[in-house]
This record gives sequence, C-alpha cells and structure tokens, in this order.
Amino acid sequence: MNKTFKIYAVIFIIVMVILALFEVNKTESTDWRKNFKTTQKSPFGLFVFNNEIKDLFKNKVKRIDQTPYDYYNQNKKKPHNILVIEHEVDGESWNKILDQVSSGSDAMLIISEIPKEISDSIGYYDSQISFEDENVLKLTDTKYLNDFIKLDKFPSGRGFTYIKPNVEVLGKTVEKNNSDQANFIKAKFGKGNIYVHCEPLFITNYYLLQRGNVRYTQDIFSYLDNKETLWFVESNSKASQFFLRFILSNPALKYAWWVLLGGLVLFIFFNAKRKQRIVPIIEPLKNTSVDFVKSIGNLYLQEGDFHDMMAKKAQYFLNKVRMDLLIDTQNLDEEFAKKLHLKTGKPTEMINEAIDLIKKGQDPYAHVMKEDLAKMNKLLDGII
Repeated sequence: MNKTFKIYAVIFIIVMVILALFEVNKTESTDWRKNFKTTQKSPFGLFVFNNEIKDLFKNKVKRIDQTPYDYYNQNKKKPHNILVIEHEVDGESWNKILDQVSSGSDAMLIISEIPKEISDSIGYYDSQISFEDENVLKLTDTKYLNDFIKLDKFPSGRGFTYIKPNVEVLGKTVEKNNSDQANFIKAKFGKGNIYVHCEPLFITNYYLLQRGNVRYTQDIFSYLDNKETLWFVESNSKASQFFLRFILSNPALKYAWWVLLGGLVLFIFFNAKRKQRIVPIIEPLKNTSVDFVKSIGNLYLQEGDFHDMMAKKAQYFLNKVRMDLLIDTQNLDEEFAKKLHLKTGKPTEMINEAIDLIKKGQDPYAHVMKEDLAKMNKLLDGII
C-alpha cells in the first residue's frame, strides 16, 4: 500500500465519520414540497385522499396509469366522470378528454395551471392574483355556505380573472386585503360539463387531516353525478424500473451513495494529475572506430601482407612525430635519432632499432615477416 493510497483512505474515512455524525444529530425536517403524489405521506402528498377516494365515489372510482390519449384509443366508454389532479397531460390527451365530455361525460380538473387546450375551449383566463400567506376557500352555492377551508400553508393564490357569461362560478377565494376571486367554475361543453378548481391544496394530507375540512372536499366532488369515475394518475412504471429507486428513497442509503460517488470523483481527480512517463532507454552511440580498425587489421592479417602493414604503421608513426614532436622526418639519420631521443627520452638503442624497422617497411624490396611487424609495432608504441 503506497503513501498516496493511505492519504486517500484517511480522507475518505474522515468524510464518512463527519457525515455519520451529521446523520445521527440531525433532526427530522418536514418536506413541504407540493408533490401531489398518491404514495407520499408528506404534507402536500395525496396519500390520505388516495385511501379515502373510494368513499367519496362509492367505490365507483378506477385509477388509470395510462395517458388519456392511450386509454381512450384502446377503450370505448359510455358517459362517465373524468378526474385529473395536478397531473401533466399532453395536448392530444386533453383533446381526447374534451371529446369524451362533448359526448356526455363530466370532467373535474383540480389543477393550479390551466392548460391552453382547456382554457381556449371553455373561454376563460387564469393568473396569479395574490401572494397572501392565508386565504379561505368557499363555495357560492347557498346549501354549502357553511362549508369552507382555510389555507394557512403556502396557498398558490391562483384564480380566474376573466370569465365568459356561459361559465358558472361555484367557488371563490376570500382574502382580507383583496377582493374575492373565483377559484371553482363549471362550463358546459357539448353534452357534458367541465369543472375546474385551481387550488389543489385542499385535497392534500395536511388539510384533509384537519377537523372540518373533509366537508369542503365532499362538497366539491358532489357536483359529479353518481357514475363511474376514471382518475388519471401519474404512472409509476418508469420509477419502478429505476435501479436506484430503493437507495434514493432511503435517507441513509442515499447519503452513502452520494459519499461513494464523491469518493470516486476525488480519487479520479487526484489520480488525473500528470504522471512521469517511463523514460525510454536510449543506447549511446557506439565508437565504431575501434571496430573499424579491428576489421581492417583482420583483413590485412587474413591477406598476410605484413610488408604493407609495416609501411602504413611507419607512415602513421612519422606523421605523429612531425605533428606532436615537431621533428623533421625527411631524413631518418643520426640527427633524427638524436632529436627523437631528446624529445622522448627513450634509449638510443631502442630508437635506432625502430628506425631500422621503419626503413625496412619503407623498402619495397625488403623481405618482411610477421615477427618484424609485431616487433616494429611494439617499439613504435613504446616510443610515443
């Protein structure tokens, strides 16, 4: 285990300990997001409504996890109720819903943002009308005047700001500092009716569990006739196929998963630093002069031309004398021998013997043997 790996391991362990301490000491926080999910028990989920809807519709409700477009292409239905709660529906599906309403079905849309297809069909516009922290939802029908619901947590403040004469107002939003605004309307469309409520918070867990609020919800759905109701809900097929669904739904596993990913990112980041490449071994240039000389020597040795080799050795020696010792080599006489003796300090007998062998090598008619070449080479190398 190298030093770098140990450092990474220590950092990872420290991070894990810190996160564990945070997890142990943290307090549970309430999720106030408006998710409108039937499986969520958070304040603004629809878990309670999903369990109680069978009583509201006397067991005549059917949950559909297909889009209205797909469902109605596969099924032919007699007049029925259609329920859509804060659910994104594509344009083709809205057209299918309008076709069903035109044929005698009733549709109740409990959505905060009215789609253009519906708005254009029944002739009204909606917008954000206030930002008050509290408001009260009431119905305009005299038999429901005593039934209301107070929204004290994050009301959307939406309402209908323009309504055509053929649209009936069934409910309104009451605020202290603003005039009343319609929030629940009914529009005749073909043989059926479209009911639109633009404040879906009244059917969430938080408000349904408060005393007295259920009556308001019962009043809203009482406008639908006693017939089969198709509730188009969000499809969970995609979520169930997601392999991390269980991990991300568990807070402890979710934190462990993100820590693991963070550790991998840190590991990749620190190991992405430029590392020293392996230095290639470069062979030094070989001195081929020695090999060349050996090759030439072997060639002469194989040829057996000792005389020529003595001549070249003598020529090389005399050239070196001229260049290094500055002695004239034109005449190899006693004067030359004397100067060479003085310059090199070698014995006179050795110098004279070497001069005799040089002259023998220069004489083209002299008879030279291998021993002469070896002796000459030894003497000349010993002089210089």
